[in-house]
Amino acid sequence: MAFVPVVGKSIKKQLEDREEKILSPFAALNKNSSGRHVEEEEEMSDIRLPFQRDRDRITHSKTFRRLKHKTQVFLAPTGDHYRTRLTHVLEVSQIARTIASALCLNEPLTEAIALGHDLGHTPFGHAGETTLNELHPSGFRHYVHSLRVVDFLENDGKGLNLTFEVRNGIVRHSKGRADILPKDKSEIAVTLEGQVVRLADIIAYVNHDLDDALRAGILTDTDLPPRIRQVVGERHSKRIGAMVRDLIVETLTADDGNLHISDGMLEAITDLRAFLYDKVYTYYKVHNEFVKAQRIISHLYLYFLENGIVRLRNGQWEDGVGKDSWTDEKMAHRKVCDYVAGMTDRYALSLYKHIFLPEPWSVR
Repeated sequence: MAFVPVVGKSIKKQLEDREEKILSPFAALNKNSSGRHVEEEEEMSDIRLPFQRDRDRITHSKTFRRLKHKTQVFLAPTGDHYRTRLTHVLEVSQIARTIASALCLNEPLTEAIALGHDLGHTPFGHAGETTLNELHPSGFRHYVHSLRVVDFLENDGKGLNLTFEVRNGIVRHSKGRADILPKDKSEIAVTLEGQVVRLADIIAYVNHDLDDALRAGILTDTDLPPRIRQVVGERHSKRIGAMVRDLIVETLTADDGNLHISDGMLEAITDLRAFLYDKVYTYYKVHNEFVKAQRIISHLYLYFLENGIVRLRNGQWEDGVGKDSWTDEKMAHRKVCDYVAGMTDRYALSLYKHIFLPEPWSVR
């Protein structure tokens, strides 16, 4: 039966009732949320539940918009069809929502986590992350910084005041080369929706990075090992569909509140990930650009520590910003790290050019 709001009754309450009736017992319900850092007064006339509000706050944030000019794998690509960090999170969101819908989980929560999971990524992708991790005294992890973005940096330093469930999903989404399905529960999100995003992230990047590598001529269709092609298929859409379908079917069959993948598919995804690390991420042309990007980030970071921040405002470069207010070295590192991490690829390149490259001199 279709959901038809009843005039005169709170739409918010009706949405809460609908969640309770149709979602899985394993789904996270808005009414059971652990809440926000700062309690907010909710109006009876509100037409959005908390997880919907979180999704909207993320998509309207400046940090989210900057993702369109941040690297996924190929640095500052000139081709229109290569993935950026923004298209990556959109692909993760769609895959995660497909899974959440089939498992009767909370889609707005799933979408909010997916859209926010990479807000802390640096310019030049993992090249920037690796460099900041080396330079900042406390280290740097993009998933931890994503939480810092939504808690402290966005909204002119006020943060977005997101719910615990969204924040937890964001900070627990990353996996590196660790187990795809960890046995240690402390490594994964407390909600099944957050765990879905973690797997959707893997499914998205192993497939779109393969697709981009094929487009770039780094790989050919025949380079993918036959054992992987046999399990996941020959085409991009087939590969994603096979992985998503396997996850949904295996999870519904087990029906135990955990995510499941068949042994054959788990092995295929793990092998595909390893294949990409060996053949794409360490490919000499990709690696050479990675090294160049690291040099740019390192030079900017160290220059800012010594001279204060340089920024572009109203079309004019401002030098030495903020240094007078830095009370100690720890604060200086924090301010510089936050600033560099928030840059887009092209902004970092413009800054580098302004600071380190000579300006052409015109004699009239």
